[in-house]
Formats: sequence, structure tokens, C-alpha cells
Amino acid sequence: MSWNQGGGPWGGGGGQSPWGRSPQPPNLEEVLRKSQERLRRFFPGGRGRGRGIVIAVAAVFVLWIASGFYRVEPDEQGIVLRFGAYNRTTSPGLGYHLPEPIEEAIMPKVTRVNRVEVGFRETTSGRNAELPEESLMLTGDENIIDVNFIVLWVIKDAEAYLFNIRNPDGTVKSAAESAMREVIGHSEIANALTGGRPKIEADTQALLQQILDSYHSGIEIDNVQLQRVDPPDQVIDAFRDVQSAKIDQQRLINEAEAYRNNVVPVAHGDGARIVQEAEAYRAQIVLAAQGDAARFLSVYDAYKAAQDVTARRLYIETMQSVLEHTSKILVDKSATGSGVLPYLPLPQLTQPPAAPQAQGSSNTPGSAATSVRGGAQ
Repeated sequence: MSWNQGGGPWGGGGGQSPWGRSPQPPNLEEVLRKSQERLRRFFPGGRGRGRGIVIAVAAVFVLWIASGFYRVEPDEQGIVLRFGAYNRTTSPGLGYHLPEPIEEAIMPKVTRVNRVEVGFRETTSGRNAELPEESLMLTGDENIIDVNFIVLWVIKDAEAYLFNIRNPDGTVKSAAESAMREVIGHSEIANALTGGRPKIEADTQALLQQILDSYHSGIEIDNVQLQRVDPPDQVIDAFRDVQSAKIDQQRLINEAEAYRNNVVPVAHGDGARIVQEAEAYRAQIVLAAQGDAARFLSVYDAYKAAQDVTARRLYIETMQSVLEHTSKILVDKSATGSGVLPYLPLPQLTQPPAAPQAQGSSNTPGSAATSVRGGAQ
């Protein structure tokens, strides 16, 4: 049967209680009066004294109620617990929760950057205390390296930060050391000591954030900073010698590469130039031969058309080409019978025929010989 039909779970009408009357809110004055009477029984001695006790109790009660007010600073986040369990999250500003022990407020600083040191600890004297059990790590090429670094982190989820991890600093430190050992284990020592530090920091930060997210820790890694990356102190001198030798080796390789890059292009250029000159010479010879053949064919065609004229012209041109650059001496036959010895300019005949020069007859009387250079007289 429905409660609406029966008037309530006890079957009465008009919303009455099972005792036949409607529920009434408690009368505060009646409660205070009965409390005063009970206090008078325990503290006999007059109405004035009992009233003072009631006022004192009321003041304590008001103070207890007022103790629920709290203030959340701008860099904080309020977490309200009810009987020790999470109840709600409040924003910065003035808030209220039920007085203790019913509710309490925890206000962690969510914008403060926290710092965790791994491999060393800063001391008041200014010198770092080394911790080899944390800093010595094995690289991917099976070398031991000493690594000191700092992890900076903030709270991104106050509820998870307070209830999912017990020791935040210890958790971050252990996870950071584990992440750094894994990243160093996949790196070579030369890369870790020189230009690979930014990549090691980025990879460690990403892996550390992944580990903390798997814990639901509510922590966000702000940065990972390598402070010291060196070989162990016992072998640092020998390691520096090895690195110096490797640097010299790389320098010599670079110099050889530079020399090769300088010589090889020059050799390629010379080879290309020689090939082009040979191609040009071949084209020149071929074209000259083709021209000579075409000229010969044209002369042959002209010879077939007029053999006598062509033969005489060829003879004249041939003799001209032969005698053009030679020294020539013409002796007049009429002078041979006069008893005069012809004068021959022998010193001039020994000169090169580059500049032909006609020599007239000698001024000596009776000379009948004439030297001619460059053509027939």
C-alpha cells in the first residue's frame, strides 16, 4: 500500500508520526531551559551562577562554530576532509567547513616550485655533498659516469597529491633516479658529456612524468636540470686523455676531408676540360677534313669541265704556294758572257723568309745578278 494512501509509513493520516501527533521542530528556548535546570542540579548555588555557566557554554559553542572559517591564499588550494575522508575542493578566498572533528581543511601550495636533488646534497657551507650510490650510472657503451641533477616539480592535482602518495619528495626522487638511469643506459658516454645533455634532460623529464602519472600522484614535473656529468674521479685523467686523442683524430679526419673536397673537384674540372678540348679538336679535324674533301670534289668537278685550264691553274697555284716563302735568285743569261762574276747576296739568303724583301741590283758596275724574295721577277 502506498504511503500517500495511508498517510505515512505507519498508516496514519495527515502526516502524523506513529504516536498519533505531527512532528514538531525542537524549541530552542525549551532546550536551553532544560539544560539550565540540569546544570543547577550539578552546580547548586543560585540562579546567577547557573546563568554564567550557560553563557560560558554558549560562548564556547559559538567559538567552536566560528572555528570553521578558513582562508585559502592565491597560491593554495583548499581540500576539505569530512571525518578524515575527501569531501570537496575549494578555490582561493574565504571558506567555511563544519568545525573539527567533523571537517577540517588542508591547504597545500599548488604554485610553489619544489626541488629534489639526486646524486648530491647542498650543504650550508656552500659545497655539495656527493652521494656516489645515487650518482654513479652505467652508459649504453658500458662506461661508468657520475651524474648530478635537479628535479623541479609542482602540484597539479591537490586531491591526488594528498591521498595517493605517502612521501611526495621521496617518490619523486626515486622515480627521477630510475628514469635517469634508464635514459643514461641508452646513451653513449661521449654524447652525455658533450652535446647530448639537452636530449637527456628532455627524455628524463618525459619518462619521469609518465611514471608519476601511472602512480596518479598529482605531480607535474616542471624541469630536469643536469648539474654535473663527468667520469668518476678515479679515471677522469685517463678519460680526458682518451677524449683528447679522439678530438685529434676527428681533427685529422676533418683536415683530410677538406683536402679531398679541394682536390677532387679540381681533378674533375681538369678532366672535364681535357675531354672538352679533345672533343673540340676532334670536331675541328673532322670539319677540316670534310672541308678539304668538299674542296677537292669541287676542284675535281671543275677539272673535268676544263682539264687544260684547270691543270694550268693548279700548277700556278702550287708553284705560288711553294715559292711564296722561299728565297729566290734570278740570274740574267745575258750577263754570263760579259766576263763579269754575278754577285750573290749569301748572308741575306740565310735569313728567315718571314719578311720577303726584294733586293735590287748591286751598285757595283757590271753586276748582272738580282736576288728576289717573295716572288718571281
